[in-house]
Order: sequence, then structure tokens, then C-alpha cells
Amino acid sequence: MSLQVDVPGRGDAVTMAADGSAPGAARALWASTLAFTVCFAVWTIFSIIGLGLKAELGLTETQFGLLVGTPVLTGSLVRLVLGIWSDQIGGRRVFAVVMALAAIATFLVSRAETYPQLLAAALGVGLAGGAFAVGVSYVSRFYPRERQGAALGVFGAGNVGAAVTKFLAPFVMVAFGWEAVAQIWAGVLLLTAVLFFLSTKEDPDLARRRSAGVKPEPFLAQLKPLANIQVWRFALYYFFVFGAFVALALWLPRYLVGVYGLDVKAAGMLAAFYSVPASLFRIYGGRLSDRYGARKVLYWTFGVSALCTFMLSYPPTDYVIHGVQGPIAFSTSMGLVPFVVTIFVLGFFMSLGKAAVFKHIPVYYPQHVGAVGGVVGMVGGLGGFVLPLVFGVLNDLTGVWTSCFFLLFLLVGTALAWMHVAVRRMEIRSGAPPEALPELPEMEAIHDPARVGPGPQPLAAGGAAPLRRPPITEWRPEDPVFWRAAGRPVARRNLWISTYCLLLAFAVWMVWSVVVARLPAVGFRFTPDQLFWLAALPGLSGATLRIFYAFLVPIFGGRLWTTLSTASLLVPAFGIGYAVQDPGTPYLIFVVLALLCGLGGGNFASSMANISFFFPKAEKGSALALNAGLGNLGVSIMQFVVPIAVTLALFGALGGEGQTTGAGERVWMQNAGFLWVPFVIAGAILAWFGMDDLASARASFAEQATIFQRPHTWLMCWLYTGTFGSFIGFSAGFPLLAKLAFPEVESLRYVFLGPLVGAASRAGTGWLADRYGGGRITLVVFLGMIAAVAGMVWFLHAGSFWGFFGMVMLLFFFSGVGNASTFQMIPAIWRETVGRTTPPGVADREAAAVIGFTSAIAAFGAFFIPKAYGASIAGTGAADAALWGFLGFYVTCAVLTFAVYTRPGGLLHDVERRRSPVPPTTVPAPEGSR
Repeated sequence: MSLQVDVPGRGDAVTMAADGSAPGAARALWASTLAFTVCFAVWTIFSIIGLGLKAELGLTETQFGLLVGTPVLTGSLVRLVLGIWSDQIGGRRVFAVVMALAAIATFLVSRAETYPQLLAAALGVGLAGGAFAVGVSYVSRFYPRERQGAALGVFGAGNVGAAVTKFLAPFVMVAFGWEAVAQIWAGVLLLTAVLFFLSTKEDPDLARRRSAGVKPEPFLAQLKPLANIQVWRFALYYFFVFGAFVALALWLPRYLVGVYGLDVKAAGMLAAFYSVPASLFRIYGGRLSDRYGARKVLYWTFGVSALCTFMLSYPPTDYVIHGVQGPIAFSTSMGLVPFVVTIFVLGFFMSLGKAAVFKHIPVYYPQHVGAVGGVVGMVGGLGGFVLPLVFGVLNDLTGVWTSCFFLLFLLVGTALAWMHVAVRRMEIRSGAPPEALPELPEMEAIHDPARVGPGPQPLAAGGAAPLRRPPITEWRPEDPVFWRAAGRPVARRNLWISTYCLLLAFAVWMVWSVVVARLPAVGFRFTPDQLFWLAALPGLSGATLRIFYAFLVPIFGGRLWTTLSTASLLVPAFGIGYAVQDPGTPYLIFVVLALLCGLGGGNFASSMANISFFFPKAEKGSALALNAGLGNLGVSIMQFVVPIAVTLALFGALGGEGQTTGAGERVWMQNAGFLWVPFVIAGAILAWFGMDDLASARASFAEQATIFQRPHTWLMCWLYTGTFGSFIGFSAGFPLLAKLAFPEVESLRYVFLGPLVGAASRAGTGWLADRYGGGRITLVVFLGMIAAVAGMVWFLHAGSFWGFFGMVMLLFFFSGVGNASTFQMIPAIWRETVGRTTPPGVADREAAAVIGFTSAIAAFGAFFIPKAYGASIAGTGAADAALWGFLGFYVTCAVLTFAVYTRPGGLLHDVERRRSPVPPTTVPAPEGSR
């Protein structure tokens, strides 16, 4: 389907496809992308064959750097001229000629015999890099403004040619020599030039000018836009996102060989791991720029890049702390695995930024895309030439390999600061309210209304996301029409992403429960008390963080906070992976990492608080149960997967060397941390791009502070600590206790069943509290837990692992049932007390706050139970004292439940005997499903 439209700025009517693109647009786009991929592969050829030339000709570091950088210099300087020629005589012909000339020069490289001859041929090879400016001008002419970001993102993905060279060239060079690489690459480029010219057509602007007899704009007139300072600001952006990309693509093989001692093939493969995302994800960056605005994409690009380059710039460092018992020495350095992961993240966001920069140009300068794109591309390309030379100079001056990344940190910091200051000045000058500002404020005068941010809008079913994706201000889950038409899909999407992130949080929170049980076997000489401290500390920090995390969703928004809190799990995951590889790692480092694992424990409070706002009362209970119940499974999944993962070389050489246990078994303890890294990264990305903020998700701390004056708040904290505190505490302490008490049994194979039973019983027995009353079920739970602990003591003395294991499973079962029943008690208690004397809604609101607060207090069980085991074993040589203490605590819980709530005359005695018990799903509880 096509139609004729008058295109603004293009004069005559032209035939357009239904999506606004000109005829032949798809063929032009994909042919140009393929051509640019081959051009880029040729342009970066010296990053691989240069290593062979350096050894064969005995080149110095300076000569090597000049040889590698010469094609980049040529490709940068010619971009402005080639871009203008493309505007004047058409990109199709210029593109084909450039490829043909670059192919000839590449072939001549293989015939060069001296260093000057190589430099001369390298100048011609650089023409391949100049093809970028030609392609931008050519491709953009086929697409309307609202689709140019995606189209140029696809074209720019031709940067992946650098990865093609890094993947293939090392093998060709090893097998046939560096000359064969140059000859094969030249032949492919020449063939591509012929195919491109035969398969494409002239761009619509050139065709219109020819039919109208209009002469192209003179060369000097094409240069007029370069007087605008914003062009050079865009050039600085591109100097980083593209210039630094090219520089790192050239520099990384040398860096990996020098820092990590890799051979050229391995270095080339890992450098490609950086190049691939920095190229392919440029397509996604174009789509994001079209949908949400280029400015927002650039803010994220520069922010994350600043973080990554700062981390990469920190050199290996040794520390000595003068401790009480003598010096404590340790060191910090970035291993190969985190280096590759960080480089991958940096490449991903650079790719988004490259697309965002070139999204601006056809919007601002539709008649000068070649000239402006040429100068921006030229400056970016110069970065690819200058930066490798500067990297080498910095190495010579400082002697520090990571100095190159510190330079990039300064560069991206400058770009971010300049962009922010410029945008803020334009916003202030505009005088418009922030929600009405356009995504591209510099071009406010030419923006049509569709490009102006609409401000916060109600969500419409099937509607497109607004450009700035504001918080949803009109959210009516209790309205059946709204819920069916628009609310339920959004709520469910947020629920499943939140559940995935929460599962990861629980896995990282409790990972120490498995790790500490294996530390002595791989050479760590920690006492049992020290090991129990390590198992307990995540519970202490996690429970403490819950108190604060519950209040952060209204401040940051659920989407941003879920992203940040999930991404924070990377810190302990990487830290564990490093620390366990060296038996000489100080105990202090393990203490810090154990506390950092508590970041996962804190995530529960904010996750439940966020999800509770999305669902109506009729579905809130099941939604919160899914979020919390599947989140709890993270503990069981971790305790099942990690013991298997540490026996496998999952990451090969990237994961580091394995360790040998005292029994001669080969293990890779670092996998306990590294295993979660890719899943956490995926979770953070899903949260940012898939979740939503609700403007109504606001709660005042002062409004909820009245709960601290209610005595039932503290009574329920005591009881909930008995149920959920036991669940999470035994999850943390049981693996190590079983290992110490029954060393002859491979208990770590079975410990995952405890959390699994607890999570399943919570999800499967909630109906009991609804039918018979939470108070009565809770009383039965504590009586059952008393019997289970007594059985644990008996079987421990009998030396029966399976009897002891069965009692632990029974304890987990009752704790899961109690998690549901205590949750059911809280709203009933508050309606019977607060609800009788306050306006409607106050009791429910306070009950929600109580559930959140009790969940935070109960989480301290993850600290006290493992610590009690450690103290008991250290003081008496056995765990009996701790178990008798738990039994006594459960007795107090049973007595309180009966005396205050379930006895005749108790607060819930009559309520729980009515035919229609109070359903827990009517409470807007942020933490209720736990």
C-alpha cells in the first residue's frame, strides 16, 4: 500500500509507503547496513594484522599505534567531504566508489614491504570508515522523521564489522598469514560494492531534484550549519560514544594480552564480546530514541558509562590495615570475568548513545544531514584515531594500564555535564512547565505538537507509550471496566517482572548459607563461630534494610527503585566470586560481603509495597502471594543449584581456576557468586524497560507512625518472628548446622527442600486461616513447631540424620503455614480495635503498615538463628542450647496467641467463629503475602 503526500522541505509530492517510508527504503537500508558492516570490518583490520606486522617488522609501540590509527584518521577526515558529496550527487554512487577505492588500498597492504608503504596503503584503507557519513545521508532520505532513529540505528549496527574482524581475522592470520587477511577482506569489499550498486536505487531527494532540474546546494553553503555550537556539542557526544568505541575496539586486544596474558586468538574473541553489543544494540537505541526521546537515552548512556569507566579505571591495589592482632593485608583488582561483563555493559550503553546522537541530526538539519552528520562523524572518528595514541602515551607516562579508562571517565563526565547545563539553560529560557517541554528543546520552534511531551496522562488500552513515559496518574483498579480494558495487563507485567527480581534477591541474600558450609573444605581456616557469623550477617543487614526500603518506593518510584535495588545485587555477586578463590582473603572481607548480601533481603519490602498498589482488593491477596511465594523459592532454588554449579567449570577460563578440596574433589566456589550475574543484569534491564510508576503510590510516614503506639503491633512482631523469622533463619543456618552435625552425610544435596516445603505450605494452606481463623491456626502452628524442635534435639542425640532432617522439614512446613495465618490475623485485629473508633479506611491502612513493619522485624530471624547455633557450639560444643532456646521462644508465642487472641474472651475468639471470616485479600498490605 502506498500514497502520495507532500513532504515538508522536499517540494513535490512523492509516493510514500503506508508507514511513511519511500519506495525501496527497506532494500536501501539493509543493503547499506551490509555494506557498512563490510566497510567497518576492513576499517579495523589493522587491530589484528597489526600484531603480526609488529612482530615481523619489529615495530615500536609508537609505530604500531600510528599504523593502527592511520586508517581511523583518514576515515574521520574524509567524512565531512563525503557527507557533502552524498547530499550533492547522491549517496548510492558515492558509497559504491568509496568501497571500490578502499578495496584497492586494502589489497595493496598485502603487497607492502616497508613501513612507509604500509602507512600509505593504510591511508586508503581509511576510506572505508568514511562510508558512514555517506550511509547516514543516503538512508535518512528514505524515512520520515519519526522512523529515522530506528532506521539509522539499524544502519549504524554495521559497527559489528569490527567484531567480524576480531572473530575471523585471528584464525585466518594464524592459518595463512596476515597477507591473506588483507587480500580476502579486499575481495569481499569489492564484491559488496558491485552488489550494492546493482541492488539499490537513488534516494528520493536526488530523484526529485533531477526531475525538477534543481541544482544541489553549493559546497560552502552546506557548511553554514557548522557555525552552531550545538553541532560541536553533538560532536563531543559522538567523540565518546563512537570514538571511544573505535579506540577500545583497537586497543582491547593489546590490553587483554598485556594485562591478562591472553594469546591473540583469545584476546580477539573477548574484544569481540565488547564490539558485538556496541554494534547490534545500536538498533535498539534507535527505537528507544524514537519512542522516549534521544535526550533521555543520552542521559542513561553517559550516566552508566561514567560508572563503568570509573570501575574500570581503578588499578590493582594492595591494602594493609593495622589490626588488633597485627596487619591485615588484602588487595583489590578486577578479574577477567568482571572486566568482560563491565565492558559488555559499557558497549551496550555506548550503542544506545550512538543511535541517540544521530537521531538528532535529521530532525535538526533535514537539508544538511550529510554535512552535519559528516562533521559529527568526523570528530567521532578522530576520537578513534587520537585515543589509542593517548592510551599508549598514558601507559608510558603513568605505567598504569587502567589509565586509559580514567581518561574515558573524564571525557564522559565532561559530556554529561555540558549536556545537562545546556538542557537546563534551554528549559529555563523556555519558561514552560517541565512536563510540557519537548524532548529536543533546542528545536522548540520547529517541533510539531506530536513531539511535545504531553505530561502525565492516564493509561489508555492499546495506546502508544508517551514519549517521556511519565508516571501513570489515573489508576483505578477497583473500576471493573478500567481493570479489564487497561489495568490488568499492566499490573500483571509489573507483577511477573517484580517476582523474577525478588526471586534473585532471595537467592543472593541466602547464598552464604551454602557458601560458608564449603569454605573449610577449600582451605579457609575459620572457626565454626566465625562461619555462623557469616551465615547470620546477611539476615542482620537484610532485616535492617527492610525497614528503610519499605519507604523508598514513594520517593524513587517502583520502577526506578526495583531497577536500582536489583542491580545492587551485582556487588555481592561479584565480590563472592572474587573472595572465595583465594584462601588468604581476610575474614574482614567476608564480613563485608555477607553484610552486602543483605541488599537482597531488603528488596522484599520495596517489592511488596510496589506491587500492592497495582491490584484491586479482590486480586491483591493472590498477587502478593505470587510475588512473595515465588520470591521465597529463590532460597530453595539457590540451595539446589549452587551445590551443583560449584562442581562445574561453568565459565571456563573466564571464571578463574578451580579449587581442590581436602578430599581431592575439584570445585569452583566462585560460581556461587558469578552464577547470578547474568540473571541480575537481565532483571535490572527488565525492571527498567518493563515496569511502570504509579503517581498514586504515595504514603506519608507520619500517617503510618501511629502503629508504633499500638500494643498489638509489637505482639504481632513477636509472633511473626516465630513464623517467618524461623523460616528465613533456618534457611540460613540449617545447611551449616547439618554439615557440622553430620559430616559423613552429603547434606547439602537436600537442604533446598526446607525452603521449598516452607514456601509451598504458605501458598497451599492460606485457605485454612480464612476458614478457621488465623489465631487458631497460629496456635496449632506453634504447638507443632515445639514438637518439631523437640524432635530435632532427640534425633541429634540419636545420631540419626534422616530423623533430624524430617523434623526440620516439619518445622519448615509449620513455619510456612504460620506465615499465612499471622498475615490473616493482622487485619482482623485492627478492625476489631482501631476500626471501631476511627473513620473508614484507617484500620486497613494501619494494618498494611503493620504487616510491612512486622516483616522487617521478623527478618532478623535470619541473623539470630544462625548466630545462636554458632554461640551454642562455641560455648558448649553442641547446638542443643540453641534448640532449647528456640523451643522456649515458641512456647511464649503459643502462650501469647492463646492468652490474647484465641481463648474464650480473647480478641479473636468470637470473630473466628463467625461464618464469614475476614479475608486477608481485602488489605492493601505492602508486605502481606509474607
